[in-house]
Amino acid sequence: MIKNGSNGSTPSLDSMKQHQQPWLLHAASRSGIFPLSKLWPWGAVDPRTQNTQEQELLAQGGIAVRGSTLATPSAAAGESPVVAETMDVDIDTHGNYIHTLAIRKDSKQQSTHSLVITHGYFTGVGFFYRNYRELSKVPDWDIYAIDWLGMGRSSRPVYKSRRAEGDDRRVSHAESFFVESLEEWRKRMGIEKMTLCGHSFGGYMNSVYALKYPQHVEKLVLVSPIGVPEAPPDLEEQMKRGHLQRNSDKPEDGETPAKEVAKPSVQRVMLIRTAMNLWDRNYTPQWLIRSAGPFSRRLIDWYIGRFALLTDEQ
Repeated sequence: MIKNGSNGSTPSLDSMKQHQQPWLLHAASRSGIFPLSKLWPWGAVDPRTQNTQEQELLAQGGIAVRGSTLATPSAAAGESPVVAETMDVDIDTHGNYIHTLAIRKDSKQQSTHSLVITHGYFTGVGFFYRNYRELSKVPDWDIYAIDWLGMGRSSRPVYKSRRAEGDDRRVSHAESFFVESLEEWRKRMGIEKMTLCGHSFGGYMNSVYALKYPQHVEKLVLVSPIGVPEAPPDLEEQMKRGHLQRNSDKPEDGETPAKEVAKPSVQRVMLIRTAMNLWDRNYTPQWLIRSAGPFSRRLIDWYIGRFALLTDEQ
């Protein structure tokens, strides 16, 4: 089932609000101990606000979401905006869905190819807002972009993997979490073959998908894909010391060892240990942002600040 969200409506307003709340507020609300999340929605985000913000960013790239009244910069220049749809595509019977942006040719221009764009970690469909307009001009291609399951405006199912399972099983669990949700999305969208274009984390998962389901991949485009090397054998000791050494820092055979690194501060050691322990318990940077409540905007501004070419409005 595909739920259209381009007009500002949302599939499940209450459930989406719960997904946006930090775990403590959500648990308190569900337990009946104290309706904290309703009296003080510290980390709650209105889905309608998310919808509007997404439309505003896409408009900056000349994309008009169907049902939106926002003007695009291209319209001011006398150019017609590219019309897109946003939708939430159900992938199971448990209420999980993948948020999707679709730019499809009309019935008079039958498309023979499908380009599916997947974002990297800590981003979403809006990351490519400058690319959609030009890509949509290519004949015979429909353009899709998704928010990975658990990220962006897609649903956030409980992720149960734990460090005690061992590295191999954890990696397999993580890959299956994303790859199988992408495959289910493909089925629901009725796409037989697709060209996958993935950036960073998206490139990694697209590669895993292509290895498992090559019959459904026409081409694979990797944009600065992430690569994860094997962990050094002394990683645990490095974490205890608070100094994570890069492979490039290690001397080759026959080379003189580099000067001993100064002992890290207690604060650095505690910060690294805390970060790794939270990560092992499936607390992500996104969870930190949501938990920051009204202060989350400062953290986001700091992160986005590295994209120097963006205007203040963007």
